[in-house]
Amino acid sequence: MPNLLKYFCAEHGGWIATLATVVAGVLFSIDAKAQQSDSIKRWGVAVGAGMGKILVVDKYQEKWQKGKNNYSFDVALEHRAAPKDSSLFDFDYGLPVVGARMKVALNHNVTMHRNEDPHWGMAQPVDYYSRMGNTVALYGSFARPFFRNRTFEADAALSAGIGFCNTIYDKENNVDNELIGTHFLVYFGLGTHLTWRFIKDWGIRAGLEYWHLSNGALGRPNKGANFAGPVVSLTYMPHFEQVRGRPLKRLYHPFKRQVYLDFTLGVGAKTLYEEWDKTQFKTPMGEEDYRTGDFKLYMAYSAQTDLMCRYDRKWASGIGFDLFYGGYASTVEKIEKERGVEAKHNPWSIGIAVKHQAFYKRISLAMSIGWYLYREMGDNAKVMEKRYYERIGIKYSLPGKLPFTVGASVKAHFTKADLTEIHLSMPLSLNAKTTNTTN
Repeated sequence: MPNLLKYFCAEHGGWIATLATVVAGVLFSIDAKAQQSDSIKRWGVAVGAGMGKILVVDKYQEKWQKGKNNYSFDVALEHRAAPKDSSLFDFDYGLPVVGARMKVALNHNVTMHRNEDPHWGMAQPVDYYSRMGNTVALYGSFARPFFRNRTFEADAALSAGIGFCNTIYDKENNVDNELIGTHFLVYFGLGTHLTWRFIKDWGIRAGLEYWHLSNGALGRPNKGANFAGPVVSLTYMPHFEQVRGRPLKRLYHPFKRQVYLDFTLGVGAKTLYEEWDKTQFKTPMGEEDYRTGDFKLYMAYSAQTDLMCRYDRKWASGIGFDLFYGGYASTVEKIEKERGVEAKHNPWSIGIAVKHQAFYKRISLAMSIGWYLYREMGDNAKVMEKRYYERIGIKYSLPGKLPFTVGASVKAHFTKADLTEIHLSMPLSLNAKTTNTTN
């Protein structure tokens, strides 16, 4: 046991010290403000830990994924919507909790190694195990309660933000780490929790969470890390006193249904899987590009025209056409011709998609599932991609008279990131008269 403790502190002492410092600072700040203002009772703090296991998503990953377990620590500053001054959105969502969070995940036991296999082509096996590296994520969370009485509250939570990994792919000493190829990452998470208020202002929260870290195809490798596992936390929750026993069923607040066209222009970037495949498996050892981790970024452009119906303050759904332009098609064609593959390559793609948005004040979560009506991106795309694609992103409605929204999203094929983009949208109402939808 002493040796285990010594090893733990040596490996992770710096990470734990940083987290402890942040926790102490937040608790001190909350306590100091609580003495000065009653409004602080809308705020709370949570400190927790969890155990996770990496999810093996396909047979390809199953070949090289070895160690799978990690553990994590997190701290959160939370704000509860107060009944007396909340917006209509807050009442519609049952007085949710919005949080700013930090998660430190210790992934020393997440290891990878390629054994000899003809599928690896020219890639030669190495005599060591690669490791994922520890991560820090800073993100926002939105927890909507679906059950609440005077003692317990159950919620479903969504989170998104950014992450950082201290150890990434390196062809010299971490060559089988296909999970993470860049230090800076995109973070996304889902969870469900049950909180027990065991004494006034204090609770214990337990639940199950899933979280994902990847670089959105802005670097290679980009398999991404998907974790799931139980979490538990101690929460300081003076805000619960204002809502305990309050029914979740919302009061009726009239909302006029809106039909609108949504026009969106996007610009994005990506690295090419074809270049990764070429340097990993089709380049002989000794050449400069053999199993390299340096890849060029290529630009990508898109346009969307959607017919949407906002049938509730919280939701809008519709259908639209997507237009994509990828000038990198010529590079893909060149790589495939070097392999003796003749296939059609066209930078233009067209798709039709079902779209959905979930609104909270000026922020919305935008999701879509589409089907390519036309796409000719070569032989590899037919093998690696599906005929359908997904998009998920965040939008923010700008204040002012012009109804512009800005946002960012990731486009993927069956959860495998294709590109990351930023976009500008302009909705055009088809109703005779519109109402304010951001309150």
